[in-house]
Amino acid sequence: MPKIVILPHKDLLPEGGVYDATPGETILDVALRNGIEVEHACEKSCACTTCHCVVREGFDSLAESSEDEDDMLDKAWGLEPDSRLSCQARVTDEDLVVEFPRYTINHAREH
Repeated sequence: MPKIVILPHKDLLPEGGVYDATPGETILDVALRNGIEVEHACEKSCACTTCHCVVREGFDSLAESSEDEDDMLDKAWGLEPDSRLSCQARVTDEDLVVEFPRYTINHAREH
């Protein structure tokens, strides 16, 4: 079973963590299942950038991003070459190390 290491994030997960993942599920689904409140303003429909993450290790194991995802990523705060929308990046059989940027471009977060 692959693991996702989520690096420390001041607001989401100050200590960081390691989580079991099932191949085929998204990085966002793994985070949400484990109580990590990653923003996802579009409810996982690839229509915003609030779940943007940077895959620090294991990026090449992920399927290529779609054109829609690439278009959204162009608008993300802190975009890096290994950026993905966590709602679109599906886990394979390899472990991942993921970092969620400190900020998003979401102007209003609802709880």
